[in-house]
Amino acid sequence: MTIVNESKGLGAVSIAPPLKWAGGKRWQVPYILPLWENHRERRFVEPFCGGLAVALGLRPKRALLNDINPHLVNFYQRLRKGLTVEIPLRNEKAHYYESRERFNTLTANGGLRTAEAATLFYYLNRTGYNGLCRFNRNGGFNVPFGRYKKLVYRQDFLEYKPVLRNWKFKSVDFTRLALNEDDFVYADPPYDVDFTQYASQGFDWEQQVRTAEWLSQHPGPVVLVNQATPRIKKLYRSLGFKLKMLKAPRRINCTGDRTPAPEVLGTRNL
Repeated sequence: MTIVNESKGLGAVSIAPPLKWAGGKRWQVPYILPLWENHRERRFVEPFCGGLAVALGLRPKRALLNDINPHLVNFYQRLRKGLTVEIPLRNEKAHYYESRERFNTLTANGGLRTAEAATLFYYLNRTGYNGLCRFNRNGGFNVPFGRYKKLVYRQDFLEYKPVLRNWKFKSVDFTRLALNEDDFVYADPPYDVDFTQYASQGFDWEQQVRTAEWLSQHPGPVVLVNQATPRIKKLYRSLGFKLKMLKAPRRINCTGDRTPAPEVLGTRNL
């Protein structure tokens, strides 16, 4: 699926994110784009790339994209090679739970980085409840069946191959990313809320502080988006970020509450 993006300077066609992603970031693109326009020759770095909406919206020539979720990164790495789906895709409860069991067995026994794991991850993402990505403490995917009346599945993702050709994907702790001094860093970490397990690790306040301090040490342009809690605003201001309030769309949290929450955009070295 392609979407024409008419934002000034964005250029050609923007490809829609390949996965459903709770709390997706596509709404942020109009805010990030004016900040990115004068830095297009830089490498774009996203330490928490999630559903890939911002990177696909901005279309950098070069990118380093990281996520702590190795299943997500395996899917993107396969996407870059030209992923085609060769497993049955059916919106059926029994088939969903059989596929979930196969995915968990496969990834627990050394098959995490296979094409089959990538296609199963796509199927579970598309068919599971609300596009959630949640794992138990043992690393098992545990999102229930979604019960959609109708679903449309993709059989190939070949249109992503040329777009992702010069993008590198990693699945490491963000502090292990090898940054260049002139990289343009955009970060949208897990928000400062009670956080449903997205990977086997959580993301608590200590992680929020680590993220903020790591971002503040980068000498190049930095853009940060997070929920505008009092302590988040205090933390980033103390590290020299300029803050701006954003109007975000309704988001989904672990309780199902869709009440909009104020969000903040922070910048440094821009």
